[in-house]
Amino acid sequence: MNNANFRWKNTLAKIMLAGALSCSLTACVPVMLVSGAVGGGMAATDRRTVGMQTEDKVITLKGENIASKISGENGHVNVACFNRKVLLTGEVDSEATKQAVANEISGIENVLAVVNELAVMAPSTIGSRSNDSLITSKVSTSFLAEKDLYSHAFKTITERGTVYLMGRVTEREGNHAAQVASGVSGVQQVVKVFEYITEEELQKMKVVQQTENNNTSWDAPPDEISE
Repeated sequence: MNNANFRWKNTLAKIMLAGALSCSLTACVPVMLVSGAVGGGMAATDRRTVGMQTEDKVITLKGENIASKISGENGHVNVACFNRKVLLTGEVDSEATKQAVANEISGIENVLAVVNELAVMAPSTIGSRSNDSLITSKVSTSFLAEKDLYSHAFKTITERGTVYLMGRVTEREGNHAAQVASGVSGVQQVVKVFEYITEEELQKMKVVQQTENNNTSWDAPPDEISE
């Protein structure tokens, strides 16, 4: 590899690491979801198609709007979506509100399932949420250090010290990720909200990804990148 290519790939790696760091145990609680068929190309190492990632963002925005209207000032609801599966975390003022939020969000177009982890209690403090954000960053960084884990295959959400892991992974990957997350300081519990795929599906994804990588021009660094 020539020096120009090395500098470009090194720069790209730094950009990816910075992005991962900016994202938002003792026991592991699984919430299993069955995988569906794989179709289309994957962006970077994310195991969703680009179209699916966009759809998840749309669902998230709609869900946040619905949750805010229902929970009002007495609630704090986080909405996360991965491959059309929605995870609800946070706090609401009553069981009725908890169910209302889940019911309304389940009615959003293209939502396949809702995992309702809302707690009936007073909203968490700003300090608690800041600590959760720090834990999420530390978990994501820990994944980067594991050579057999694809960090971008995981979506990490932390609520009151409980880490929720989403993604399309094999059981082996899911168990390994949960073990790594459980060792991060401040983590009280890890909940697995995975969509499991087989090892064979994973190998097919790797082949597709490698083919796509070979067809891109990443090895030709832009002229404007320099030391």
